[in-house]
Amino acid sequence: MQLSKHYEWILNKVNIGVHVVDSQGVTTFYNQTMADIDGLVRETVLGKNIFQLYPSLTSETSTLNLALSKGCETVDVMQTYVNLQGKQITTINSTYPLYEGELIIGAVETAKEITQIVSMYDQTLELRKQLFQSKKLERISKGSAVYHFSDLIGKNPNFQQAVSISKRAARSLSPVMIYGATGTGKELVAQSIHNASARRQKPFIALNCAAVPKELLEGLLFGTSKGAFTGAIDRPGIFEQADGGTLFLDELNSLHLLLQAKLLRVIQDGRIRRLGGNEEKKVDVRIISAMNIKPKKALEKKILRSDLYYRLNVVHIELPLLKDRKGDIPILIDHFIKKCNDLFGLKVKEVSIEALQYLSQYDWPGNIRELDHAIESAFNIIDFGYEMIEKHHLPSHIFNTASQVIPETARFSPIKERIDLPNIIEEFERETIFRMFNDNDRNISKTAKALGIKRQALQYKLNKYGIEK
Repeated sequence: MQLSKHYEWILNKVNIGVHVVDSQGVTTFYNQTMADIDGLVRETVLGKNIFQLYPSLTSETSTLNLALSKGCETVDVMQTYVNLQGKQITTINSTYPLYEGELIIGAVETAKEITQIVSMYDQTLELRKQLFQSKKLERISKGSAVYHFSDLIGKNPNFQQAVSISKRAARSLSPVMIYGATGTGKELVAQSIHNASARRQKPFIALNCAAVPKELLEGLLFGTSKGAFTGAIDRPGIFEQADGGTLFLDELNSLHLLLQAKLLRVIQDGRIRRLGGNEEKKVDVRIISAMNIKPKKALEKKILRSDLYYRLNVVHIELPLLKDRKGDIPILIDHFIKKCNDLFGLKVKEVSIEALQYLSQYDWPGNIRELDHAIESAFNIIDFGYEMIEKHHLPSHIFNTASQVIPETARFSPIKERIDLPNIIEEFERETIFRMFNDNDRNISKTAKALGIKRQALQYKLNKYGIEK
C-alpha cells in the first residue's frame, strides 16, 4: 500500500477537520471530521472551489484564499461562517500555504468545531447583557454574591487566620489573591469579602478562567465590537458589567499569558477597550483572584506573569486542606445536616459514632465540597423518619479507604446483642486527641483551644492515653 494512502486513512480518523485545496482553491482533500463539522457529504466536496462550499466568505475573510493569494499563515483563529445547508458554524482554524520551492501550490486548513461552546457563551453573555441593561435603566445595583462570613465555618487556627485576614481585606479596595486546593471554599471567601465591603450593593461576577476557551476569553472579559470577528456584535464584557463591584477570577493561572498582559494593563489604567473597538472606557472594578496551585509554583513554571502576580497579591489568603483541619469535621457535618434537612424535608439529627469515625479518618481529596456532597449523598439514601446517618448511608469509597485505620472497638454491628459503649467512646476520644495534637504541631495550647477544653484537661488526657508530648 502506498504511503499516501496511509496518510489519507490517518487523516480520516483524527477528530480535527482537515481541508486541502490546490492553487486555484479547488478541494483536493477533505476528511470526514471536516465533513461532519460542515454538515456536508465528503464525496460531493472534492473538486469544488472554496467559494462554492462557503458562499458567505469573501476573498478577504477566507483564510484559505489568503493563504493562496498572499501566503498568509493564520493560527488558532476563530471563524464563523454559514455552510451550504444554511447552518452557522464556528471553528478554531489554523491555515498554512503549501509551497513547492517558492511557488504556492495549495493550502491546508485544520479546524476544531466550537459551535456549541460559542452558543452557550453567547447565551450567557446575552443574559448578562440584559441584566446589566435592566439594572442600568432602573438604576438598581444589587450584589449577586450570596455567601457571608457567617457561612465560613471552622475553629482550626489556620482557617480562622484566613477568615481574619479576609475580614480585614473587606475594609479596603486592595486586590486579594486566594490560594487553596479545589473545594476549600475560595469563592465563598471571595463572596464574603464582597458582601462585607462597601461594594456589597454592586455586582459580584465570578469567572473561571479555565472553563472558557482562550479564543473566547478576551471578548468575555473586555466585550466585543461589531466586526471584531465574523458574527461579532456590540456587547459589554464582564469588566463593564462588574463596574463599581467585584470581579472574581478563579484559576487565574489558567489565563493565557497574552491575556494576563492585557489584564495587567486594565488593572493599572482602569480602562478597557472592547475587542475590535477603538474607544476606551473607564471601569472601577475590584479584583479578587484565586489559584489552586501555589503561586510560587505557577511563577516557576512560567504560567503566571510575575508583574501580574505582584499587582494582584496585595492581600494573600491561604485556605487549609480539610485533612489538615479534621477537628472541624463534626461542626461542618452539623452544618451540612441542617442544610440538607431544609432541602430534603427531613429531621436528621446526627451521624453515628461509627460513621463519624470513618468521616474523620478519610483524607478528603475534594475537601469541604466533597464532605458536603457525602452528607447530601447520605440524605438521598436515608429512610424517611430516620434521625441518624449510619455507616451504610455514606458513599462506599469513604469507608473502603479508611477501614484499615478504624479501631476494632469502634466497628460494631447492630446485629450484636451487646457492645462496650464506654470503650468505644474512650477510643474515639483518644484517636481525636491524637489527631488534633499532630494537626496542631503537638502544641498543647493550640490543641486545647481547637478541642474546646482547658490546657490542664488536655495534659491529663495526653498522660491518660500515653500520647507522647
